[in-house]
Amino acid sequence: MKILLAPLSALSLLAIGVAALPLPAHAESGEQGEARKERKAGNILSIRQIEKIVLPRMAGKQYLGPDYDPAAMAYRLKFIQDGKVYFVDVDARTGRIIGQSR
Repeated sequence: MKILLAPLSALSLLAIGVAALPLPAHAESGEQGEARKERKAGNILSIRQIEKIVLPRMAGKQYLGPDYDPAAMAYRLKFIQDGKVYFVDVDARTGRIIGQSR
């Protein structure tokens, strides 16, 4: 029985070590990964820069968060006030507001 436990223990430790390794950059996917890649390349502004432009214009509304559309290279910021949801679309390259809807 001791003969089997040693290899199993070693395999368990190896599995834990591999699971703790960070993912390589190419493993990032989805909107957040695309936004990070474009920002690092200098192609778009960071979400923090976009928020500094948009949030002061949305006084009285609660900010719910952003989404990024890599095809349009645009952020969509979501707000709520009095049960109504508002969206602000922003060009991620320039920070210019390109649309608003409710």
